[in-house]
Amino acid sequence: MGKQVPASLAWDQEHPKVRDLIENIEKVMVGKRPVIELCIAALLAGGHVLLEDVPGVGKTMLVKALSRSLGCKFSRIQFTPDLLPSDVTGVSIFNQKTLEFEFRPGPLMAHVVLADEINRTSPKTQAALLEAMEEGAVTVDGRTWTLEPPFFVIATQNPIEYEGTFPLPEAQLDRFLIKLSLGYPSPDQEMEMLRRFRLKHPVNTVGQVWSTEDLIRLQEQVRQVHVDDSLVRYIVRIVDETRKTEDFMLGASPRASMALYRCAQALAFCRGRDYVVPDDVKRLVPHVLAHRVLTAPKARLSGLTPEEILDRILHRVSVPVLPE
Repeated sequence: MGKQVPASLAWDQEHPKVRDLIENIEKVMVGKRPVIELCIAALLAGGHVLLEDVPGVGKTMLVKALSRSLGCKFSRIQFTPDLLPSDVTGVSIFNQKTLEFEFRPGPLMAHVVLADEINRTSPKTQAALLEAMEEGAVTVDGRTWTLEPPFFVIATQNPIEYEGTFPLPEAQLDRFLIKLSLGYPSPDQEMEMLRRFRLKHPVNTVGQVWSTEDLIRLQEQVRQVHVDDSLVRYIVRIVDETRKTEDFMLGASPRASMALYRCAQALAFCRGRDYVVPDDVKRLVPHVLAHRVLTAPKARLSGLTPEEILDRILHRVSVPVLPE
């Protein structure tokens, strides 16, 4: 299961637009502000999110609240063992009137896509997401269809130790910018949830606070966030250490370096800054890198998790001091 975001994660000077979006989603999600914030950071970075947790903790509700807040075209794909790739991407159907094939778009043709319980379908159908997530396009019957930006996938999955699941291959895990876990609410948070559900479902109170144009404009602003050369070297050293340590059988790829770089820019932007600081990188490392590495058998037998190994790496790599 992905490492939970610590409840102490607080961004004191949030960007006003980000704060409005977070508060809107919090009408539904109780006590999950850190996870909401990182989901928004991934959205602004142009990446995709994998939510892994046990059933019933609010994974689907988070995505629904986010899509309502954005006012974007939303689509949900319920992954099942009998789902076919064409059920995801779309299919070409022969029109007897025009005597031509017509493309009927699948649920991937949306701005925000919820891939619900992605590890309950076959690897062949899981692979149908790869091109869309990486290239922003789908290929059907030899023809490529470009997906209209913005395109954001949030996939949910149950832990693989549950029966009836198909673990995602490394190639597909690498397509997700970050991996998060919601975790169980505290007793007080759960009581507040029950109060909100007393009269009506709280998701009905969530309205639009961002437009599609707002999202595209903010994504462009995120790319302008400054990353000092010393921080670029810091990111590369951390990723390089994952390849050198004996605790990992497979280290993070260059795509992981790019993901950490992009997500750090977005996190800094969400915190109201136009520059990245080392703390942005350190807080993102377990969520950006843990699902991109493979723990060595010896470390796994010792009970070490990827997050614990990454924490050791963070303690070994010297933190740069930014120029004044």
